[in-house]
Amino acid sequence: MANRHLSRSVVLQTLFEWDFKLGDNAMLAESLERVSEEFAPGLDDGPFMEYLIDLVSKKKEIIDQVIGKAAPEWPVEKINAVDRNILRLGLAELLFGDYEQVPPKVALNEAIELGKTFGGENSSRFINGVLGAVYKEIGEPGKEQKSKRQMREEDIDLTKLPVDQKAAAVVYAYHNNEIYLAFVHDIFGYWTLSKGGVEEGETPEMAVVRELKEETNLDIVVKEKMGENEYIATHPERGKIRKHVTYFLAESKYTEITLESSGGLDNAKWFPLAEVADLKMYDDITKFTAKAIGTITNNK
Repeated sequence: MANRHLSRSVVLQTLFEWDFKLGDNAMLAESLERVSEEFAPGLDDGPFMEYLIDLVSKKKEIIDQVIGKAAPEWPVEKINAVDRNILRLGLAELLFGDYEQVPPKVALNEAIELGKTFGGENSSRFINGVLGAVYKEIGEPGKEQKSKRQMREEDIDLTKLPVDQKAAAVVYAYHNNEIYLAFVHDIFGYWTLSKGGVEEGETPEMAVVRELKEETNLDIVVKEKMGENEYIATHPERGKIRKHVTYFLAESKYTEITLESSGGLDNAKWFPLAEVADLKMYDDITKFTAKAIGTITNNK
């Protein structure tokens, strides 16, 4: 079998040139051939390298959105060009590759090794954080949610992990004598709740009102707190962190949802209650949505 690490190295250098030339697809085949001859003469793995180049170039827009979701503090255009294209290559295999030929963990490890070889001092850690976060999303749709007891059983010292405070809301509205719920759709294919960080000086309730307005242009009135959830996530720079989410029930007028341009979301929509059960949702979202529906219908 051909040296696949070397093949990926050639593809990475080709993608770097492609990126430098502002994504000119017309030069990809020529660049791949030239880079192969210069850095890997005699390498007989053309079909695999062409497959990777084609995959990245065709899925670039979606991949960049995933990077934006996994590393929101790092706009894609601000990421070092080498790291950016290692992420693109790794995510192409991780999200769209043939898992029988290249298992997800192999794709992840190969990208980390590319970071060690071609990136800077912190590249492999950054790449590991971003790809690891995505791997957990696609590998465990429940978002790696674990109770505090389960986390303790795994010998994770919760007191030493930084905490990110988040706030989210199940938003409902009345329209034509029906109850509708508002959801946003993420790039992993799930309908979820609008959620954002609690800024300094804010309460979770204040944060969720602001976040819904910024992300969906909905003006909401918080009715009650429904509960809290906490899970461990991997931050590309800070490593493992605790994400503590406070969930609210909120009412809004039935108005058009205007989704803010976001790296992690691609749609937003009102759904009548009859359609909610058929939506693909994360486990925690399902739980709080069901609780919200019970409260709304009992109070109607």
